[in-house]
Amino acid sequence: MTTASKITLVRVAFIPAYMVLMYLSGGQANWWMWSGLAVFIVASLTDFVDGQIARKCNQVSDFGKFLDPLADKLLTIAAMAMFCEWGKFPAWALMIVLTREFAVTGLRLVAVGKGKVIAAGFSGKVKTASSMVALCFMMAFPHVVWLCWTVVGVIVVTTVYSGVEYFCQNWRCLLDE
Repeated sequence: MTTASKITLVRVAFIPAYMVLMYLSGGQANWWMWSGLAVFIVASLTDFVDGQIARKCNQVSDFGKFLDPLADKLLTIAAMAMFCEWGKFPAWALMIVLTREFAVTGLRLVAVGKGKVIAAGFSGKVKTASSMVALCFMMAFPHVVWLCWTVVGVIVVTTVYSGVEYFCQNWRCLLDE
């Protein structure tokens, strides 16, 4: 297993710790929430670090290509689900995110079945990075209503845009040829 993949596994391991801290916070801006935010930030930074190591040290692997986006999705969806539980992130927005993730994963599976690989697009990377940053703001200021709605807007817009872009660029994979 490569160093980059080990770092990605650390990101996955941070998710339960993050969830426990967030549960203990009860959705309030307290020590638990700040600790959860710190764990989320460190976990988010591992996304950048593992990618840099994989590219610079020639450690790009099939396992890493599978695990890295999965770890990103699990981390960001965990944060959205916590805020959804507290009524600060609407369920419809979470469903948009989940629908996009399942649809793009399904598209990638169809493409693999036809011997094609759909690489992560720039808009997908922007979606992940902007979601991570926006969720950090939401954790830092959970009671600022306009900020929470701005976070929801950023996440929904980047999610829909990147999902549409994946399908527009790869729709031929869905044709029976």
